[in-house]
Amino acid sequence: MLQTINANYETFLQQFKDRARLLITCPDQQGIVAKVSKFLYEHGANIVQSDQYSTDPAGGTFFMRVEFDLPDIVMKKEELEKDFHHIANSFQMKWKFSYMSHVKRMAIFVSKQDHCLLDLLWRYQSGDFLCEIPLVISNHPDLQKTVESLGIPYYFIPVNKENKREAEQKQLELLQKYQIDFVVLARYMQILSPEFIRHYQYNIINIHHSFLPAFVGARPYERAYDRGVKIIGATSHYVTENLDEGPIIEQGVKEVNHRYNVEDLKRVGRTIERDVLARAVQLHLEDRVIVYENKTIVF
Repeated sequence: MLQTINANYETFLQQFKDRARLLITCPDQQGIVAKVSKFLYEHGANIVQSDQYSTDPAGGTFFMRVEFDLPDIVMKKEELEKDFHHIANSFQMKWKFSYMSHVKRMAIFVSKQDHCLLDLLWRYQSGDFLCEIPLVISNHPDLQKTVESLGIPYYFIPVNKENKREAEQKQLELLQKYQIDFVVLARYMQILSPEFIRHYQYNIINIHHSFLPAFVGARPYERAYDRGVKIIGATSHYVTENLDEGPIIEQGVKEVNHRYNVEDLKRVGRTIERDVLARAVQLHLEDRVIVYENKTIVF
């Protein structure tokens, strides 16, 4: 399996080694697209995709995602970013270049339920996710054999009220050791501390088994059943200090009726959770998400 994954990396890196993405947020005004396009043209880049959105053309906020090719970009990126500062300052931009030659490194946190974890690992194994998964961290030992059979290190770090701070410190040390870019909570049934979250702001993706903002917190399927809901769903969002209230990346729903009991809702919900989390991870990997206030612009 690892040979297949490595082959996918090699093909990917050869095909896209000179490709990058530019994400921009700034006050809307005339000339932004023209200035950015001219800048890339003058630096020898070829734009392959460009998307933009404005909340209000008359004084709103402007968002832009540009994907472009630039020969030998790895050697030129320092100069590229230095030169872009002038345009960015003139338009009061928040901006980020993302280089596809850097394969993102994703850590997965999981508890006992395996459906989201297994789906992520399958997509990784099949090459759907062009990323690296250097480790899996869990507060239970149950899934260790499954993960390690794929050649991925598994770290069992118990978490309780007494040792939570110490456990999170161990987790952060591992994330730093493995140079992790972002974290995916694949039904990790622990609330992360504000201190932990600040280390990976808008780089922790959670799947909540509810169509937020309905049924925040624990036991959402039971509470949904008690309310007699006609749709159930799942929500993937960035983790913030406010529980289950971070910017939403992706959602999914399915119609249900009075014939569904709690276990039926959970069974259907697991399928929705897998799909929604996978789509959110893919969007993050492709730099298609811009966080604005407590919402997201998804290109």
